[in-house]
Amino acid sequence: MALIEIEGAGKRYGATVALDGVSLRVQAGECVALVGGSGSGKTTLLRTINRLTELDRGTVLVRGEPVDALNPVGLRRSIGYVQQDGGLIPHWTCLANASLVPALLGRADARDRGRRALGDAGLDADVFGGRYPRELSGGQRQRVAIARAMAARPDILLMDEPFGALDAITRTEAQRAFVELRESAGTTAVFVTHDVAEALRVATHVAVMQSGRIVLHASAADLMDRATGYAAELLEKSGVTSRGFSA
Repeated sequence: MALIEIEGAGKRYGATVALDGVSLRVQAGECVALVGGSGSGKTTLLRTINRLTELDRGTVLVRGEPVDALNPVGLRRSIGYVQQDGGLIPHWTCLANASLVPALLGRADARDRGRRALGDAGLDADVFGGRYPRELSGGQRQRVAIARAMAARPDILLMDEPFGALDAITRTEAQRAFVELRESAGTTAVFVTHDVAEALRVATHVAVMQSGRIVLHASAADLMDRATGYAAELLEKSGVTSRGFSA
């Protein structure tokens, strides 16, 4: 049984079709990147997993249970979630931000979990724990956001364009830190990106979306060999070739 199962997902916003019968299965331990152009349905699909978006039709199962039968607050606290801008609470210290979810779950060791999560994300809690988000670089803020999402050791992590606002060098460093952290924790992840090259660096599997549908779902290793039509065009525009990344 897949850890996340989406079947026949449909969602409209007025006359706009955001999801058109999407099905996706994510096995435990996988990292699936949702890629595609603006308006392809990536973020909408991601947000169905933690019920930030409610479907018009179709089903979403998490850990074998339909999400619409679960308490949405409890569901969201059991799933790590990283927004594009990090979503840190500006008047809280980094340690307070990182400790948020364990505290909400009533864990007595919430502060210790926050400290460990900061360290796992590459930030020394003794150095950065007392700082505020405004005192950090963009890459450091995203690391705190990842630490907050991972502090309660969730088995599922959702990320929406987590590295999109970072400069190239910082982005590469943040990607590397995320891969190391996810693999060491054994976390299953789904993340949205418009950057195919990033997906191939970070993910184990890639789902290419177009007009609310998944047009290709393949392992990162097989993506270039299996891509045709829109998926092949997207790879080409992203500077990805059969030999890897173009110069």
